[in-house]
Amino acid sequence: MMPVILVVVIGLISGIILTIASKVFFVPVDETVAEIREALPGANCGACGFAGCDDYAAALGEDHTLSPSLCPVGGADTASAVAAILGVEATAADPKVAFVKCKGNNENTRQIMEYQGVQTCAAAKNFYGGNWACSYGCMGLGDCVSVCQYDAIKICDGVAVVDRDACVACGMCEKACPNNVITIANKKNLVYVACNSTAPGAKARKVCSVACIGCRKCEKVCKFDAITIENNLAKIDPEKCKNCGLCEKECPTKAISNLRVKKAVAPKPAPPTVKEEEKAAQ
Repeated sequence: MMPVILVVVIGLISGIILTIASKVFFVPVDETVAEIREALPGANCGACGFAGCDDYAAALGEDHTLSPSLCPVGGADTASAVAAILGVEATAADPKVAFVKCKGNNENTRQIMEYQGVQTCAAAKNFYGGNWACSYGCMGLGDCVSVCQYDAIKICDGVAVVDRDACVACGMCEKACPNNVITIANKKNLVYVACNSTAPGAKARKVCSVACIGCRKCEKVCKFDAITIENNLAKIDPEKCKNCGLCEKECPTKAISNLRVKKAVAPKPAPPTVKEEEKAAQ
């Protein structure tokens, strides 16, 4: 019986110590923060600018002036729910989407070796910069695809392509890309430079037919001073850009992409034939 009694006594003493410790070290829980955390989607992507959903919820609990619309994953519904908890107005946030700064598919560039190592972009990057002629472009092994929880990005013909309707701008693909080819930007910005190369123009064009060559033609044609050339690469200021598309038309290598939906132009009617004119005269 002595071992049983000892075990019971030890259990009672441990229980008393744990009870006292729970009272001494008790940390009060902010119910508002708990409600906010419950309303957030739990992606923990960091796209809101905080370390994760817990960090964002804690920040909102401390500072009610912080915007409840910073979560791109949850969108308008989450923003409204968080605003209702805080008793503030839900301000509309500009929707964002991922952009791929590369058009280096199998047609526009080439592979310089057959890579047979670990099939990830990060691994290939560490092996002499990868197997593509352009060391700045998309490596096409799908690290971005593997981290996307929304099936919004795929590898097509050797380069990543984003489904703008499915993308929630969580930023996971941007973090996964070892070449920093993917960026998150406002969805309203429809004109962007689809190139990531900072190599001199002649060298960039040699390895990719659609590379930016820093010719400054886009910079000169822009009426809004939205384009500058930095390190041989065109940069578009999203605050100044009006999506006019003049830069895309002027670009000699087609390194600039324009996602504006072009209006269909009705074909001009064919001129009447001689027989139709004679018939109309009668």
